[in-house]
Amino acid sequence: MKLSPAVITLFVATTEAFTVAPTGHGTSKINMIINGETETASEKVASVFSKLPEENAVVDKLVKTNFPGAISNKDLATRVVELLGEKGFKPSNTLLATSLCADELARELEDEFVEIYGNNFNLGGLSGFPFAGNTGFGAMAAHIPDDGFCLVIHGPHVGITKEGQVGKVERSGIALVDNCCGSAIAASNYLKGITDGGATITPKIQQFTDFQQGAVQELILPFGKRLGRAENRMRELPYALYDSQEALVTDIVNTGKGGIKKGLAVLGGIQINTSPDTLDYFHPLKFDYYDSDGNVVENMLPYLK
Repeated sequence: MKLSPAVITLFVATTEAFTVAPTGHGTSKINMIINGETETASEKVASVFSKLPEENAVVDKLVKTNFPGAISNKDLATRVVELLGEKGFKPSNTLLATSLCADELARELEDEFVEIYGNNFNLGGLSGFPFAGNTGFGAMAAHIPDDGFCLVIHGPHVGITKEGQVGKVERSGIALVDNCCGSAIAASNYLKGITDGGATITPKIQQFTDFQQGAVQELILPFGKRLGRAENRMRELPYALYDSQEALVTDIVNTGKGGIKKGLAVLGGIQINTSPDTLDYFHPLKFDYYDSDGNVVENMLPYLK
């Protein structure tokens, strides 16, 4: 999939508020602080997931049937930490940066890695698109510890209910089984209205007060036929979004790779949110390692499968 230079230029020029997120979020399955001064990254992984639900065999089968290649967040964190540890990544010398959706469910994965590596630099917005752009990536790179590393995690998310309905998910404290991802589904409906010929003509193509959603809708336009032909539109939707985001993330990283210090790891994929009492999952689609000169020197994706 190719995005037009105009779209990429407009997108990466956008600069949102570049805040470093503190550890712990009230809505997360994690609500604790680990003393990072005395624990290795692997020990932190064990501590993080000891507080979370055990793997549910029924949910595990359900997720992996709908999303072949998905692994639990626990398995993901264990393998990522092991691989990066071999390259010198430690909690004390690594900055975490994420481009994930604004939805609180996207904080699950983020919080788990925050508990391992420390504070997070937020690059993302609705649907997981990297709305911080080049400016945000440059600011983030300046915060990487001297002679240190950066781990970037990016991607859209999708929900799945206990009954196996994709695009919906149970949320804590809410009786309604809700859409997930709401932004992605709204963009999909917008696109369907265009491809089906039922879209309402409006001069308000972009509004500053809803700029991010407008951008998501524009960035999904190239996938009309693909989604229209999909056996399960909701299951295909996050993969279409990922392909769009991957083009943007790659462009942003290549533009800002001069800010890489000792090394950069980029992990991309699909977050899969489940009910509050079960583990979340992730389908890894990319895991590249860049050296200090900004060259991709290793594809680590096979080691996550």
